Amino acid sequence: MGAFTVQLYDNVPYHKANFIYLTKKGYFDNTMFHRVVKDFIIQGGNADNAETARKRKEIGRYLLPPDTRKGYKHHRGTISMPSSEIDNPHMLASPYEFFIVVTKPGSYHLDGDFTPFGKVVSGMDVVDKINQQPVDTGDWPMQNIYILKAEIVE
Repeated sequence: MGAFTVQLYDNVPYHKANFIYLTKKGYFDNTMFHRVVKDFIIQGGNADNAETARKRKEIGRYLLPPDTRKGYKHHRGTISMPSSEIDNPHMLASPYEFFIVVTKPGSYHLDGDFTPFGKVVSGMDVVDKINQQPVDTGDWPMQNIYILKAEIVE
């Protein structure tokens, strides 16, 4: 649907390093925006295909510690990591997925529970376009929305 650019925050080291690591490993390539909640978020980094399962198995299972005390808010355009839902009392973050806030001016009820680690600096119109796609009752887009390529720009 187009391209967008995300700037990662320097003082959120685990989440920043994880996102860079997965990007350099090609993990996000050919994954999908698998959850689209109208006027709230788009969530990416997952896919129900064998290639994504193979990549996750190769990289391994791990969770990231929350890092919510840096003062970042879930403003519109913020990229953040969801927490793993399975047996997770410490709100550890799922390393393979991310979400981008589309709410105007933001979704501040997420502050303190999830770790913002960057923001969209160009292409928010593409994020909005993704957010307006038709979805089923489980917020899965009716047509797959692929992340064709993710890359690090120095």
